[in-house]
Amino acid sequence: MTRTAFASLSTSDLEDRFRAEAYVADDRTVTTVHLALTLGRPLLVEGPPGSGKTELGKVLASAFDTELIRLQCYEGLTAENALYEWNYTKQLLAVQADEGTVAGDSAAAGTVDSASSGSASEEVAKRRSVFDEEYLLERPLLRALTAGDAPPVLLVDEIDRADEEFEAFLLELLSDFQVSIPEFGTVSADQPPIVVLTSNRTRGLSDALKRRCLYLHVEPPDFEDEYEIVRRKVPELDAAVAAEVCAVVSRLREEAFLKRPGVAETLDWARAVAQLRRDEEDRPLSTGEIERTLGCLLKEAEDFDRIDTALLEQLQAAAAAAEDRIEA
Repeated sequence: MTRTAFASLSTSDLEDRFRAEAYVADDRTVTTVHLALTLGRPLLVEGPPGSGKTELGKVLASAFDTELIRLQCYEGLTAENALYEWNYTKQLLAVQADEGTVAGDSAAAGTVDSASSGSASEEVAKRRSVFDEEYLLERPLLRALTAGDAPPVLLVDEIDRADEEFEAFLLELLSDFQVSIPEFGTVSADQPPIVVLTSNRTRGLSDALKRRCLYLHVEPPDFEDEYEIVRRKVPELDAAVAAEVCAVVSRLREEAFLKRPGVAETLDWARAVAQLRRDEEDRPLSTGEIERTLGCLLKEAEDFDRIDTALLEQLQAAAAAAEDRIEA
């Protein structure tokens, strides 16, 4: 599918593709993603960790059967790390080979004066440039611009972890789908990639970057949506137990934890419960079962310290009431 083909993409088609990937998206998400695709604009997705931001980029690549190119951002990330690198070993070998060729030609000529051996400029002309495509190693950003006929999905993950200088470097790519390499020139995309940037809001992003993107803010899903996600992603888990899992997670998110469980943690726990119960009959979650498997949901020692008998009983009560929530 080319970028021009996205112009005729309908929201219903996008919903069908999401559904085929077992991805649950509300109307606002579908509309915003649809506009980003049809208008050819980058999409900035912000929200707390575990709210499904990275998954959206992965789902788009799978839904449109195209390559996923992921750039994981971190403090100190430079343009060269993300864009390109020169193959210095190959360049050195090429220079040495050219020098040997020039020296051999001069020796074969058997002369020392400039008139008979040719000018210095002629010898230089025999040397290949070592700053061309042959010696260029593509990193994620350059790969996204040269991927071929089908536009890839470029996932710039956790852009808020990179510094402001790298953020400024991205502006040319986000606005014109091109980048400038000093020794090589400007590289433009024949088929602009589908660009998804994610941010956990650990720092504010510049207005210049936001201006170039459509914006989508996501939060962990409510009980009903998360239940639907678990049913699609972990079909081997009994429906009633899936509801109990979602109810317990929903109750845990009400606590002032350092890191509240996200959708990824919910799915991990659902798969863990299914694995532990694969040879057993389905039964309600017990307090002991919840306590033993909390490592799937909580990732900070301080959060574990908050788990006491009273809270465990509340979690078990939430699980017991889950069936009424799905029936309602």
